[in-house]
Amino acid sequence: VGGFSLGMRQRLGLAAALLGDPAVLMLDEPANGLDPEGIRWMRTFLEYLASQGRTVFVSSHLLGEMSLMADALIVIGRGRLIHSGDVASFVGRFTEPSVRVQSPAANALAEALRRAGAVVDEHGTTLHVTGLEAPAIGAVAWRDGIELHELTTITASLEDAFIEVTKGEQEFTGTA
Repeated sequence: VGGFSLGMRQRLGLAAALLGDPAVLMLDEPANGLDPEGIRWMRTFLEYLASQGRTVFVSSHLLGEMSLMADALIVIGRGRLIHSGDVASFVGRFTEPSVRVQSPAANALAEALRRAGAVVDEHGTTLHVTGLEAPAIGAVAWRDGIELHELTTITASLEDAFIEVTKGEQEFTGTA
């Protein structure tokens, strides 16, 4: 076993955990050390175990992977429950969707959108807009005769929501 790769040791640990045919399985970073194919296998296998009626708890810092795997989410900070619920409602509750807009008349569009109540972050010809949905932004541009090159709704991620909800809850933080 000492010569096994980290991924092989992860698989061996999962096999050992399943020997007793447990109804509840608790795993810490089960995808750690796995290649992309192994991660997909792990996700599919854990979903299979859950479909058998087992409870599968997974602790992980790989939030992108958790958003693909988890049905329910429990967020704990400093030993207390911050949130419990499904992933989509967590993301929707703690983030605001935004819209990326590109226009050769970005400055004029930004002003028009602000008058309509939006919050606009300008980056050259690209605007990041919150407070208005894409159809309303398109209507403002149409009304003011402003050409658009892109109008894309950006859905927030589990990572975005996690960072927002745990602000001030981290025991240790890094600085930039």
